Amino acid sequence: MDLTQRLALFSTLDFVAVGLLVLVWLVSTQMIEHSPKSRPSTSSLMAQYRREWMVQFVSRQPRIFDSQIVGQLRQGTAFFASGSMIAIGGGFALLGNTERLRGVAQDLTQSADPLFVWEIKLFLMLAFAANAFLKFVWSHRLFGYCAILMAAVPNDETDALALPRAAKAGEINIIAARSYNRGLRSVYFGIASVAWLAGAPALIAAGLFTAGVILRREFASQSRAVLLTTIDRTDT
Repeated sequence: MDLTQRLALFSTLDFVAVGLLVLVWLVSTQMIEHSPKSRPSTSSLMAQYRREWMVQFVSRQPRIFDSQIVGQLRQGTAFFASGSMIAIGGGFALLGNTERLRGVAQDLTQSADPLFVWEIKLFLMLAFAANAFLKFVWSHRLFGYCAILMAAVPNDETDALALPRAAKAGEINIIAARSYNRGLRSVYFGIASVAWLAGAPALIAAGLFTAGVILRREFASQSRAVLLTTIDRTDT
């Protein structure tokens, strides 16, 4: 069976569903990371707090609190990187046992597609899992860079190098968080891609639902409203 014959095993709706899933994944990332100033995303708002964190870090004594936060951020990225590796391993294990997967999927769709079709559907999930793993690993490394830059900030807050180095640490922290969030979105859409086992309409619905959940959290969530709230201080 050549490539043309294998592609013919998929319907036009299958190609539309996969294309739509990838499109909403990429578009949601652009909307979140390049949100307008008039309506910033939660990630953009948090980026400003990360910069402010590094400004406060310069004058904080001792700085153990800040090092603990960075350590916790690295633990989070390590956890999800490990989870992504497990998902990749599980996916390859399923590739070696697609007969059982086909039996489960046929109960949902009542279709008798060749094994190649189920393998391609698994590869879509594996692609998202692999991308998530790479993003989490890079985020973990960047948080390590951030920790080193923070350690290089002089203890004397009046030192001319203190604020510039703290600013560098803040920007690296933001880039690390951006990679971490990209990894999370890959996990979300990877989970959505499982719906393809139930057919193209299910994949379309899952992709749109996942994008809606992500965008709501970034642009219409209660946590975003809290970040935008200005709390006035009153002298007592």
